[in-house]
Order: sequence, then C-alpha cells, then structure tokens
Amino acid sequence: MNSTYSSQRPVIVGVGGFTSEVGKTTLMCELLQSFPGWEALKTTRGHYRSCGKDPHTCCVSDLLEERAVIRSGRELTYEEGKDTGRYWDAGASNVHWVIATDQQVEEGIKNAVDRIQAPGVFVEGNSFAKFIEPDYFVMVVRADDLRIKRTAHEVFKSVSAFYVSGENEGRDTEVLAAYLLQQDLGRALSEVPIYYRSDLPRLIASIGARASFKAA
Repeated sequence: MNSTYSSQRPVIVGVGGFTSEVGKTTLMCELLQSFPGWEALKTTRGHYRSCGKDPHTCCVSDLLEERAVIRSGRELTYEEGKDTGRYWDAGASNVHWVIATDQQVEEGIKNAVDRIQAPGVFVEGNSFAKFIEPDYFVMVVRADDLRIKRTAHEVFKSVSAFYVSGENEGRDTEVLAAYLLQQDLGRALSEVPIYYRSDLPRLIASIGARASFKAA
C-alpha cells in the first residue's frame, strides 16, 4: 500500500507493547509487507556500568557512545534472525537502529527520523512517542501476559489501537477490558479499537487511511 507524501516528515506509525515478547516485531514485519517502500526504525535503550547492572547482561552496553548511536542501511543493520534483519526480510526499504541511554533517546530518535526518505516509517518501541508524536500508534498486548511496563504507561495517550496477539479473541476482549478498568484505563475501550489477527486487514486499512489523510 503506497501513499503520496508531501509533508516535511514521513508518516510515523509506532508499534509498541505492554511488555516484552508480545509480538511487536511480528506485527512490524506484517505491516512492512503491506506498505512496500516504507522504512523501519528500532530503538534500543542501554545502560553503562553506572546503572548497577552487570554490563555483560546488557546486549548493547559496549555499543553506547557519548551521543546516541544511529545505524542505518543493510550493511550496518542486517543480521539474520535479529529484529532489524527481519525488517529487511519483510521488505523494508531501509532500516535504522537507534542505540541510546535514556538521556539520549530523544536526540537519537529525532535524528533518525530526519534520515527517513520514504513516505512512511514503522517505529518499534514505546519511548519514542514521548518525544515525537506518532500519526498512528498500535499497542500490542497478550491476554495471557498483561504486565504493563513504565514506558507503555507513559505513552498511553498516544495509542490509536490495541492489537491482541493471542488467538482466543472473545476471551481476550474480556480479559483486556477487565485489566484496563483495573488500571484506570477503561476510557480507552470506548475510544480505541481492538484488533485481532483476523482483523489485520482492517488494521492495515486504518493505518493506510491515516497515512493518506496526512499526505493529502
């Protein structure tokens, strides 16, 4: 799905998650397949030794620098089986990887968006939405793991749609509704649509409509 683009920045579609391992990358790849020519962007937050954690358990600690690191292009971002490699395999026209501390994320994400040449970009992660308002933001959840991390709470006002990655759709709706009410987020159910895997074409159409509206 292509759309004409005439604004100063690309259409920005975020794909975030309540917590890790909820299916964000899988959805990213499915969306990239449906929007040929779009780019992909991933943010990874890392820590120095001063964070108190074992540096060997932080997969990007050795990649951090004094300023946010941005890797772009296939040579610097393709690795088979890794998230950025999967973006390329799904058809991304370019892939950008921002590696930054909490203090560097704003600088890194803004500089990375400046590199986008395509009509639109899919951004995996939550944190970026604190600094750049997405045109559309999908929050991926699993009904069997409704933990919600701090970064998801912080960007909840930006959510345009929920995507439930489980298969038990009817039951998932009940569980998600109860959880949102418990978290005092119940308003979202009346304002934000919930999509399931069987609704993926509708989600794609919704994103496409938003992109076309912005490009008009």
